[in-house]
Amino acid sequence: MTVATSALSRWHALADRVLAGGEVERHEARAILASSDEEILDLLAAAYRVRHRAFGNTVQLFFLMNAKSGLCPEDCGYCSQSKVSEAEIPRYNLLSAPKLMEAARLAAERQSKTFCIVISARGPTEREIDFVCEIAPQIKAEHDLNICACLGLLTPDQARRLAAAGVDKVNHNLNTSERYYGQICSTHSYADRIATLAACREAGLALCSGGIMGMGESADDLVAMAFELRELRVESIPLNFLNAIDGTPLANVDRLNPRDCLRGLAMMRLVNSTAEIRIAGGREIHLGSLQALGLYAANSMFVGDYLTTKGQLPEADYRMIEDLGFTITRGAEAAEPLPALR
Repeated sequence: MTVATSALSRWHALADRVLAGGEVERHEARAILASSDEEILDLLAAAYRVRHRAFGNTVQLFFLMNAKSGLCPEDCGYCSQSKVSEAEIPRYNLLSAPKLMEAARLAAERQSKTFCIVISARGPTEREIDFVCEIAPQIKAEHDLNICACLGLLTPDQARRLAAAGVDKVNHNLNTSERYYGQICSTHSYADRIATLAACREAGLALCSGGIMGMGESADDLVAMAFELRELRVESIPLNFLNAIDGTPLANVDRLNPRDCLRGLAMMRLVNSTAEIRIAGGREIHLGSLQALGLYAANSMFVGDYLTTKGQLPEADYRMIEDLGFTITRGAEAAEPLPALR
């Protein structure tokens, strides 16, 4: 048996086990991240079989709106909005309701399934919680969008209020492993993040939580994060690739190549077989010309810009999805035609 044939058998045997209801073990997840470049296509083919079982050839689009920029008291090393960042970014307090409604209109126009409302903060003020709880039902009623709120650390009462207002899910990323967390943030702990996710789960909210590749973590840290997400039964997992922004503590960290990113996506898919896996920030930089291959493992992506950085033009995303033979879906309904390309 050749090395190529052995690799093909190994990854498809792993996919067979997952499709039969089994699970990937930690040593197998580490082996995915350590696989050779010659195995990439076989690995993606195996991941695609698992992706296809859960999601077919559909792609779900998410639209991100930074409703409050900068002004954050936390010291997360990757973030341009943190108190230790010297990045030149827009800084503003909470946007007005008309601006959020206009952004929601644009999200619907771009065929997004979910509108993500983000604020930079340790946690929301009462005014900010009130604002999200007031505008979420308006957006849902007018534009038929799911609402994901990313508001920082939440109390159980705040989580219950969001759920009662019709917010569908809360994003609160683990970002990395418990072991490595202290290397990227000191103003709150990994345990604080777990507590927020627990409060949201208890309130009946779906969980959106993922992480960032390329911050100097080890392969074991990435695997630990993937398995924690599986244990938490997270429904939606964004995988970001560090955009080393000038002025942040991690500005000079650049340890990724496109194949690393593809291995990370494949590992996340095989470990979290039925979760929505989203290609998130940094994909344009680190996946580059291989972005389309990422959708053989992931079934979701952001369309448009990120919090403080520009994304790929939506028309390029639509073309990529169309070239793959995939279709955009906004949820339970049948897949919809792609927006007109301009």
